[in-house]
Amino acid sequence: MDSPHGAAVTAEDFGLKGPRGWAFRGVCLDAQPGSLIAIEGPSGSGRTCLLLALTGRMRPGEGGAEIAGHHLPKRMAAVRRISALGPVSGVTDLDPALTVGEHLRERALLQRRFGSSVRTLLRPRAERTAEARKRVDAALAAAGLELEALPKGPRTSVRDLERLEALRLSVALALIGGPRLLAVDDADMKLSDAEREEAWALLRSVAANGTTVVAVCSEAPEGAVRVSTGGSATEEPARDADTEVTEVTEVTDTDEKGAADAIAETGRA
Repeated sequence: MDSPHGAAVTAEDFGLKGPRGWAFRGVCLDAQPGSLIAIEGPSGSGRTCLLLALTGRMRPGEGGAEIAGHHLPKRMAAVRRISALGPVSGVTDLDPALTVGEHLRERALLQRRFGSSVRTLLRPRAERTAEARKRVDAALAAAGLELEALPKGPRTSVRDLERLEALRLSVALALIGGPRLLAVDDADMKLSDAEREEAWALLRSVAANGTTVVAVCSEAPEGAVRVSTGGSATEEPARDADTEVTEVTEVTDTDEKGAADAIAETGRA
């Protein structure tokens, strides 16, 4: 069963084939809303492709999946609307030239422009601004990112963030839209043991608050629903998959000209 917030995630014989062969194949998964799903395996085993396929950003080649009642591949656009990408290299990279505050303002503006209903857009500007501020504050709290604790507060450049701080920022940006499914790539990459524990505590917290989380990692944490690109969801360590990764390309519904206009308003363009 699905919930009003978190998304149930199921897959049966799910596979994706690229120019150089199968990125992943035969994936089976059954996770309840609010689960922490760990896609475990070595780099190059198709983990990121599976992450993007489950969020409607890559079209699978065989089998099927269901995200919050939306079937893949038939309803990829619907899945994109209820899911959000946290850090995914080459797709959602943070701009090192921007500050933390600029990233937050840009995402809030894009959310207001493209993620709001017509009724919301017709509300007074002050009311819409207050609502956006509320969304940002809630996302920062959920991600555990305290702006005042940063070296220069919200004016801290992304290039000056520690790896864990950058992860928290990416998660906060993704949560501004209130997704039912959050995707995080390389959740444990380049982290110390202590930082890795903090990262998983963050993702567990997001899942505990109702948002289903699917995260790519080299080693799944205890208690997560584990899935490998070479097998089914299991409570035991997943097998490594000897598959090649196809090119990762994000697909979105956003009108490019409209997005450019929105970004220009933030002073980025």
